[in-house]
Amino acid sequence: MSPLHLSFYSAFILSGLGLAFHRTHLVSALLCLESMMLSMFVGLTMWSIESQTPSFTMVPIIMLTFSACEAGTGLAILVASTRTHGSDHLHNLNLLQC
Repeated sequence: MSPLHLSFYSAFILSGLGLAFHRTHLVSALLCLESMMLSMFVGLTMWSIESQTPSFTMVPIIMLTFSACEAGTGLAILVASTRTHGSDHLHNLNLLQC
């Protein structure tokens, strides 16, 4: 395994651990998700460059598009929850309460 692959895998795992253990604020969860998507984007970009297949060159761009949609949706949820609940703490958000 090259050091480049090791850095992408460790970035993904560290952001996953950050998402699992530091779930106090919605902003920190969104940042961890974005770092996971960024490491996946860089990994897919390097994979498409290494394979040199023309059909795989659009895969990172499509994934980056979905990542932008996910970020926009996450920020909309953040604004809506802050307006209704007064804070972005995740323990205030309960799916059983309407």
